Amino acid sequence: MNTGIIILAAGASTRMGQPKQLLEIGKKTMLKTIIEHSLESDCFPVVVVIGANKKQIAHELDAMPITIIDNPRWETGMASSIKMGLVGAYMTFKELDAVIFLTCDQPHINSEIINELIKKAKENPETLAVASQYAEQIGIPALFKRPLFTELLELSGDEGAKKVLLRHHSEINTIAFENAAIDLDTMQEFIDFINS
Repeated sequence: MNTGIIILAAGASTRMGQPKQLLEIGKKTMLKTIIEHSLESDCFPVVVVIGANKKQIAHELDAMPITIIDNPRWETGMASSIKMGLVGAYMTFKELDAVIFLTCDQPHINSEIINELIKKAKENPETLAVASQYAEQIGIPALFKRPLFTELLELSGDEGAKKVLLRHHSEINTIAFENAAIDLDTMQEFIDFINS
């Protein structure tokens, strides 16, 4: 199953007060870390959607074997980045059977989790998507098979991929990933994580 990764990194990080994509955990930025985990997985291509702070962020991506997509409409909401990411993935590799959506602010995502999504999707060929399950909800990281691409492209404004997951709740599988509940949106959350 040909699976691509789309990393949504176009937001302005207004709650963080600075580009969270460039905050460092260990000695690497959160964005570079999630890209490296993606490249270690069984996925191709790896697409990174940037928008706000794109000059600073693009510099961080120099010489990495990824597809970089600029979303000039990032201010309109998450849906525009989802669309741009899908277009970028298709332009890079037209034989895609599925895509996985990631963000850089979930620090526990790694290549094992990514490959677990793919394994579950392969084991259940009739399923339309595989989502992470945590804190009694479902969400990303999540894998979407080709039949859902059109619905993802029809999202608008601040609608995210979770809307499509919920619409097809009975047709998806899940993997247990409790640490997906940890995402770093504010400086206090980031500091608490670093010190934990």
